[in-house]
Amino acid sequence: MNPLCDLTAGARRPISRVLRAWGRDGVRTTLRCALAAIALSTAACGTRPESGFLTPVASVDPGASAHTLLVATTRSRDERPGTLFNGERAAPLDFARVEVVVPPRHAPGEVEWPSAAPGDPRTEFTVRSASYLNEEKAFVTALNAQLALRPPGKRNVLLFIHGYNTLFAEGVYRFAQVVHDAKAPGVPVLFTWASRGKLGQYVYDTNSATTARDDLERTIRLVFASNAEQVNILAHSMGNWVTVEALRQIKISGRIPPMEKLGTVYLAAPDIDVDVFKSQMRRFGKPQKPFFIILSRDDKALGASRFIAGGESRVGDDANEAELAALGAVVVDLTDLKSGDSTGHDKFAKLAQVAPEMHLVLQRGVGGAGPARSQAALGTSLGAIVSLPVTLLGAPVRLITER
Repeated sequence: MNPLCDLTAGARRPISRVLRAWGRDGVRTTLRCALAAIALSTAACGTRPESGFLTPVASVDPGASAHTLLVATTRSRDERPGTLFNGERAAPLDFARVEVVVPPRHAPGEVEWPSAAPGDPRTEFTVRSASYLNEEKAFVTALNAQLALRPPGKRNVLLFIHGYNTLFAEGVYRFAQVVHDAKAPGVPVLFTWASRGKLGQYVYDTNSATTARDDLERTIRLVFASNAEQVNILAHSMGNWVTVEALRQIKISGRIPPMEKLGTVYLAAPDIDVDVFKSQMRRFGKPQKPFFIILSRDDKALGASRFIAGGESRVGDDANEAELAALGAVVVDLTDLKSGDSTGHDKFAKLAQVAPEMHLVLQRGVGGAGPARSQAALGTSLGAIVSLPVTLLGAPVRLITER
């Protein structure tokens, strides 16, 4: 089961039911053709964790690993037990704290999705505790408390913004998987916007992401104003749109937070029109530290998005890598890497398993200085991507920088 199939997560429903939801006018006919092509090419995703899947479990296997995630969201609270939030929009910004437990026999790059609520902690992702945080002050207090548990020099934050068609529990569990596999030392903070988690809600999700720009900007400012020493950002799919917009807003607001705290920005499979991205980056300016764009030209989900957008390329499957590099990005091309699902849209999650030292290695690799870059010296670890193409997770991976 892979609920985070992104564009394909609704494929478990009969295709005819999915298509009927779109109506019969010409615009929707074009849209449903693109979505159906993706849905038909993908195995059913099974039961999705919509309600009750965040119910705390009574006991946890001694070999399991726990990760505390702090949440900032534009979703509405959900009264159903073990659910916390749904896909409807709400204001003002809301907050929560969730402790996720990763099972002992976890497979890197995968989420062992619970087959039924609340899940089996011996074999599936589960939750040990989940609660709301009331208002910004409680969120910042909780964030600083988590940072204080880490020694000076490692008081970092990893902020994650999910993509289209993502239920709240799916965003929580996917982020926990990335944090666990990457051995990320920072405090995990999830910004989750109001996605309904339905295949036929692409327009609603797009508008929800756009609506969330100001709230993501506010979240970023809160994190920067905390005791964090460094803030790293990871966005996936449609989450890249709201992320780049929020960063652009901060840059042009004239109220710049302490940007020396900004670490690395990873844009994974960005579902952004290439021309829109160019205009955003022109206004933002070339970043002092390059953004890392993780893309794959065989991403079927972005192929559907491109079809919906009238054939305009998305950043995440753009063939003109040199042009992206000229905007101040480092392009990590995962086209030849085998994906965990048939759409090729979740490759960033598999990359996490070889990323304990990603930040250091990528900085070394694009800085022009540092140790020798020969593949022989670096082997086939993540460090080898500085002398691309190399073998990573069994496939060639390319890295493109501005020349």
